[in-house]
Amino acid sequence: MLKVTILAILQGVAEFLPISSSGHLVIGQHMLGIEEPGMRLDIFLHLGTLAAIFAYYWRTIRTLFGAAVLPAKAEERRAAWLYVAKIAASAMPAVVVYLFFHDFITGMFENARMVGALLMFTGAVLIGTRYLPRGDREVGFLRALAMGAGQAIALLPGVSRSGMTLASARAGRVDSEKAAEFSFLMSAPLIAGAALLELLKAEEAGAQAEIGWGLTLYGAAVAAVVGYVSLALLVRALRGSRFWWFGVYCLVAGLLTLILV
Repeated sequence: MLKVTILAILQGVAEFLPISSSGHLVIGQHMLGIEEPGMRLDIFLHLGTLAAIFAYYWRTIRTLFGAAVLPAKAEERRAAWLYVAKIAASAMPAVVVYLFFHDFITGMFENARMVGALLMFTGAVLIGTRYLPRGDREVGFLRALAMGAGQAIALLPGVSRSGMTLASARAGRVDSEKAAEFSFLMSAPLIAGAALLELLKAEEAGAQAEIGWGLTLYGAAVAAVVGYVSLALLVRALRGSRFWWFGVYCLVAGLLTLILV
């Protein structure tokens, strides 16, 4: 239970704060002596953070769904479908990278030292956002694709998904809160799709879960609660000027990983 709790907290914190959840899970597993936490636990930890996204942005999701599917004004319906189209477009780079480089990316998860180096790369990018001007733009199609490219790079463990997408949005002078909302809503289809794909693979291979259902659901619940709090903290940091502080943490964490692992 202690190990599952630690991994769930790591997932909940690092999925949303720009410090790389995949990297921290690799390092956490290495430090705890867990060779493989089990596919089912990994899937449900991600589903827990997906639930946090739905809970935090419930009003936006409800409005989008209502305008897109239920009777609504033509202008509202068009705006809703346009937003959904931008989310779909943002997913394309990650899908292409996953299909062509899946084996290479999977192999990276076994190299904790490489994770440390990529954490330092994330740190450098985040610190660089300190010198980018703020803006008030909407997320257009080109910026959605650019954020999608950042999301694709973040398939590598140690590269923060939220860090890359929000840095891309800052470079395009997108409003901070609008960027955060789009960044996390665009991640929802990929998280759900990846979880379903891994679940089908596990079923097809007849993989045996190393951790029972009770601890698995407990871990998902912890990841959801911690994830919701982390998401709220990140949005608050974006409103101020403290986003780049996470880059300092990533640099230190990456350096310590290279030294200690």
